[in-house]
Amino acid sequence: MLVLTRRSNEAIKIGDDIEIKVLSIDGDQVKLGISAPKHIDIHRMEIYLDIQKENNEAAAVSTDLLNLLKNNPKND
Repeated sequence: MLVLTRRSNEAIKIGDDIEIKVLSIDGDQVKLGISAPKHIDIHRMEIYLDIQKENNEAAAVSTDLLNLLKNNPKND
């Protein structure tokens, strides 16, 4: 993991298209501004993990449903 120190109003650049800027620091909270192309998804980690969990659950249901349909003798 790369660790960088930045002050308020300083930024980091990721590739040519992504910039992360420290907008403010208040106690133990840091407010970040992120500029990135619209096709790049940006989520807080807890939201990202929820999305991954829901996707995995949906995939499991889809697999279970496909197996039921495949094993159903009415479909022959």
